[in-house]
Amino acid sequence: MTQQNVSASAFLSSGIPGLDDVLRGGFSRDRLYLIEGSPGSGKTTLALQFLIEGAKQGEPVLYITLSETKTELQAVAASHDLSLDGMHIHEVLPSESILNPEEQYTIFHPTDVEMSATTNDILSVMDAVQPTRVVLDSLSELQLLASSSLMYRRQVLALKQYFANRSCTALLLDDRTAVDGDLQVRSIAHGVISLERMATDYGGIRRRLEIIKYRGIAFREGVHDYKIQHGGIVIFPRLVAAESREAFRQKQFGSGLPELDELLGGGIEEGTSTLIAGPPGTGKSSLAAQFAAAALQRQERAALFLFEEATSTFLNRADSLGIDLRSHLSTGQLSLTQIDPAQLTPGEFVHAVCEVSVQGAKVVVVDSLNGFLHAMPNEKLLATHLHELLTYLGQRGVVTFLIGVQQGMLGNNMSTAVDASYIADNVILLRYFEASGEVRQAISVFKKRVGRHERTIRQMSITSTGIQVGPVLKHFHGVLTGLPQFEEAPDKNRGPHD
Repeated sequence: MTQQNVSASAFLSSGIPGLDDVLRGGFSRDRLYLIEGSPGSGKTTLALQFLIEGAKQGEPVLYITLSETKTELQAVAASHDLSLDGMHIHEVLPSESILNPEEQYTIFHPTDVEMSATTNDILSVMDAVQPTRVVLDSLSELQLLASSSLMYRRQVLALKQYFANRSCTALLLDDRTAVDGDLQVRSIAHGVISLERMATDYGGIRRRLEIIKYRGIAFREGVHDYKIQHGGIVIFPRLVAAESREAFRQKQFGSGLPELDELLGGGIEEGTSTLIAGPPGTGKSSLAAQFAAAALQRQERAALFLFEEATSTFLNRADSLGIDLRSHLSTGQLSLTQIDPAQLTPGEFVHAVCEVSVQGAKVVVVDSLNGFLHAMPNEKLLATHLHELLTYLGQRGVVTFLIGVQQGMLGNNMSTAVDASYIADNVILLRYFEASGEVRQAISVFKKRVGRHERTIRQMSITSTGIQVGPVLKHFHGVLTGLPQFEEAPDKNRGPHD
């Protein structure tokens, strides 16, 4: 990614790596920024992280609060184990005496008195601390004190000039409780960051960040997922696969099963995505585990993301098939992540997958597509999110396996949850079929974007010694329907099971 910041000294880190990425380096120095969002969206936490980063650098920093008390801010910081050492917190709050009826104004309008007093208080503490970073929380209080929108706009313009003349970078927080407050300040601010808090039908709160405006900087556009967790805000920048294009020679990736590799024309090419589709119980996850085990045997890294199955169940099943995954967990060669349904956003999932690829994983398994879709039922364009992720992984030479559970057990009316031709480079199809009073399994390769592959259908079985891919089912037709017909073999001594 090309950074737009010519000089790092001209920019201040926000204290949040993901936000610095979205801003292409951080906040331009000596400018005024608007941070807007509804209550609970994380504005205060973001502001505290910004000031704490400055305090770590030895800068004088100031938090001016017009709505929360110092005790409340300290409680927020303590909940995240954030230290406020070196931060000046100044309260500009109404005195308790305002509750006394004798203290009410009778001649002057309250705004005429309180606006002037509030402004003088802000300027006084600014002159005393002389900060390089300042947070003003919140603009709604200033707007309510202003007698008109003109006075409010002039007040913000004056503050902007004041901060700039004193080489101070300012964040103004707006909780959107006042009418048209954000519209007044958006045109004045050098940059505008919008924080959005969304309720979902089931599961956790969804939070998204968008840069509305940032003058002179080609910031990362679009909506970015973020979450508030212990330690502060974590932002997951939207993935743009085009930023990481790399040219490399594709090598074939073997499964460790000669018959399966023969069916695949030698193996699967690096940098491709493979959809393993079939009804429940046909061995899709086991087949993906076999590919992961083959990578581990070559001393390569692998990562599996489980949406439907517990990690212990998955490992126990692999052990029962003679597929060794467990021993590679302790060495860090294998990453096994169990996803909690309804607690994940697309951005967070993409970030997690990208992290394992950066750490060197050559095989990534997503089990399953159906679980991925059901984990985020309120999201739109999940297939587009997935396509962007697969493109990114492909450009890094990662082999990706997606498990697609098809509806139905037998027959032609079976389909996956997404368009296979849009998502995957390769499609491996597993099927049940009945023969000689037994339910058997068949495997075939329906699509392979790179290189040749067999057009045959082979029998597959799952045993205690692993997955076995048998010979071509030459004497059957109609296997894919689940109801095959047996054609008489030339050698009458051989039966259908042969």
